[in-house]
Amino acid sequence: MHFQHSDEIWSDFPELVAGVLVATGITADAAVEPRLEPFNERAAARLTAGTEADLPEIQAWRRTFARMGLKPTRYRCASESLLRRFRKEGALPSIHPLVDLCNAVSLAFAIPVAALDLAGVSGSLQVGYATGDETYLTLSGEPEHPEAGEVIFADAAGHAHARRWSNRQSGRSAVRETTRDVLIVAEGMHASAAEDVAGLTAALAAAIGEVWATPVRTAALTRTEPRFEIALRTGAG
Repeated sequence: MHFQHSDEIWSDFPELVAGVLVATGITADAAVEPRLEPFNERAAARLTAGTEADLPEIQAWRRTFARMGLKPTRYRCASESLLRRFRKEGALPSIHPLVDLCNAVSLAFAIPVAALDLAGVSGSLQVGYATGDETYLTLSGEPEHPEAGEVIFADAAGHAHARRWSNRQSGRSAVRETTRDVLIVAEGMHASAAEDVAGLTAALAAAIGEVWATPVRTAALTRTEPRFEIALRTGAG
């Protein structure tokens, strides 16, 4: 079982920087609230000078969405949507300790973070262009089919685990109370993404390791080393 971006994605988006983490032993009863505040404070400080649309990380993803033929103000990357809600409401709703932590880190770095329950993933997972035959489940369980050519996270069984790249995750692999093993992916497109994604990955890995007392494996993916092998104690997929 592995995770990777397709050759076509690396060719079409050479500025992509991707960081990945795998953690096991995740539970829904962990206390993460004290760890969220520093990340929230960092996000709030960055938003004092303007809106999320002014941040270079968000501007880069908007350019990427435009290149994919999507209207950036209609389809937003996950970190922009989180920042927009955070700016308007002053906080994000609590969903699950791991999701709350990932969302806080995404806010702080303005970089989209996807957390996937590996129990919902069949075989290996690849970010690439959809054929249009894949099946995507909304968070409410409604089936959809991505458009041909759309960038998706797809597994070996043809399940789409994210639509429009970093826009929307699937209910099939959403983190929930039963989640134990997770794959987390962070992707940046901006000029300092290499440094920032590495910082995000390190911060998130440290927090997960401390909260759940579990080892966390991390890697930086590149066009020359695009593949991350997923090894689990309990197995998944």
